[in-house]
Amino acid sequence: MRYLVLLIDGMADLPVPELGGRTPLQAAHKPCMDGLARSSVLGVLHVTPDGCKGGSEIGNLAVLGYDPRVYLTGRAPLEAASMGIDMAEDDLAVRCNLVTLSDAPRYEDKVMLDYSSSEISTPEAAELIAAVNEKFGGDSRRFYAGISYKHCLILRHAPDAMSFTPPHNIAGKPIGRYLPQGDMHEELISLMRDSYKFLSAHPVNKAREARGLNPANSLWFWGHGRRMSLPAFKTRHGVSGGVVTAVDLIKGIARCADMKIYEVEGATGNLDTNFEGKADAAVQGFKDGLDLMYLHFEAPDECGHQKDAQGKVRSGELIDSRALSRVLDYLNGTGEPYSVLVTPDHPTLLSTGGHSSLDVPYMIYRSDAPVDSGIDCYCEKTCSETGVYFKDSCRLLDAFIAGRAAE
Repeated sequence: MRYLVLLIDGMADLPVPELGGRTPLQAAHKPCMDGLARSSVLGVLHVTPDGCKGGSEIGNLAVLGYDPRVYLTGRAPLEAASMGIDMAEDDLAVRCNLVTLSDAPRYEDKVMLDYSSSEISTPEAAELIAAVNEKFGGDSRRFYAGISYKHCLILRHAPDAMSFTPPHNIAGKPIGRYLPQGDMHEELISLMRDSYKFLSAHPVNKAREARGLNPANSLWFWGHGRRMSLPAFKTRHGVSGGVVTAVDLIKGIARCADMKIYEVEGATGNLDTNFEGKADAAVQGFKDGLDLMYLHFEAPDECGHQKDAQGKVRSGELIDSRALSRVLDYLNGTGEPYSVLVTPDHPTLLSTGGHSSLDVPYMIYRSDAPVDSGIDCYCEKTCSETGVYFKDSCRLLDAFIAGRAAE
């Protein structure tokens, strides 16, 4: 049996006026997903465990069978792991975004204009982070460049009683109420303030402004935590696994769980990602003898953060037509039985541009045991109408592998 997990990050949503009172999943033309729905068990997944807030680190850990309440130490440590950063036990990893702030005179009065700095390119960001590390790094802290606007700060031998706010949750708001609190807050706020002066004058940002793009004019810290470790995926589930993603966070989970990571040229995590390349990487994983492939797409989440309803619909359509169809063609061509799990890790609401802890729609298909669901659309509405409810998301993958679609 081969197992495919299609993780459509942030795809779940509420009905919105821009889509005629429908959700993006309802509005999307997605013949592959809807075709699977006709022969699948569909239901509602309580993907965010009680006591947690909806987010990619929470949802993806849970779907992969690791209880975030037990294992999660923070978001940044996962991204540090994906970069191969060696952390001591008392080191602290902090997520470091390159953001665009307004030009209000006082730093506290500046507004979060763009949490991604117009999706800054990775080469531009790498140059900026290298300059930041040269200017502000040292024995006690070091900056590491990641992908696009997502980077990492390692604080050596640091305390961890801190409180941060993700920048994508405060789009369009003055930042004063959302600056770091707790241990080292004065040092971190001073660093953010100084970064604004330094980055605003950097040639990379001057060139971006000349091209009509938002400058990456400030650092923004959040998602802190200590080094994290996970039981190996094969030990935990009894099957081998691989991951295809463009997101450092997911690569970090995979690295901690000793899953094979497939790198894909042109994989961006946005609507311009290499859909076919990611599908082919999942196929290659099966050809390499892996039992389960975790195929992750970030584009719906990014469109949700940007409140781009049409983009979110389009992301679902592209995942369906250019990725899922390609993997299904391969699986059907092998003549061997296979199973498919489709689920978001959390909703990213168009109405707010932020993550939500609401439940999500999921479906499970087995080629050797199809069911007549009577449903021809995979979406929030149809899944909620089945009456199937999976309460413990951390047990979903075990059930999926065991051939069960519900608790």
